[in-house]
Amino acid sequence: MENDTTGQMNDFFHNLDASCSLLIAGAYLLGSIPFGLLIGKAHGVDIREQGSGNIGATNLGRALGKRWAFAAFLLDFAKGIVPVLIAGKLLGAESSWQDTVPILAGTASILGHTFPIFLRFKGGKGVATTFGVIAAVALPAALAAGLVWIILYLATRTVSIASLAAGITLPLGTCLLDPPTPFSARLVFSIAVACLIFIRHRKNISRILRGKEHTFKKKTSDGPAAEKNGGGRDAQP
Repeated sequence: MENDTTGQMNDFFHNLDASCSLLIAGAYLLGSIPFGLLIGKAHGVDIREQGSGNIGATNLGRALGKRWAFAAFLLDFAKGIVPVLIAGKLLGAESSWQDTVPILAGTASILGHTFPIFLRFKGGKGVATTFGVIAAVALPAALAAGLVWIILYLATRTVSIASLAAGITLPLGTCLLDPPTPFSARLVFSIAVACLIFIRHRKNISRILRGKEHTFKKKTSDGPAAEKNGGGRDAQP
């Protein structure tokens, strides 16, 4: 059994041609583009010096309002879904690595967002980009996780709680709504990204357990979001 697994891995790396390698590298570079930071800079704001100091959509919303937060979310989501779709198109339906290479490209994009080369490997928490990848490889799981995120956010007004719950939903949704074969690339990937989401939210988890996590108040304007319970750095994804 071990020899079979080793042989499959050797075949995979032998058949991973230059175009796939370039695609994976390109996915990482695409993921490294800090759209939230760039949008803030375009408006004269360095969001690393605002709110939580994070470069993601949530912190951008604090500085510029929900329209720009939504724009940043869509761009970060696209960083995940686009490389996966391109990889699938490049390989074609007949390829024996149809699942593996797109997932590697998606993983590279998530790692680019989380550890961007352009920002000395200090990036965001990768939730939006992860949703983009999952939407391409396991759409039912992505929809379930998105629904859970919306419900938990509306109930708690806390982005970190919603994101953690969505992270848990990803592997569960993959198993229940889009059943993979045992130990498939999709299942392994969904478990891995759920673990990454929890690791990147470890400070938020600590504050949640202490009852000191930051929440967003309801607001009627499109201005920067108000917060409760303070507004220290690393408060939200």
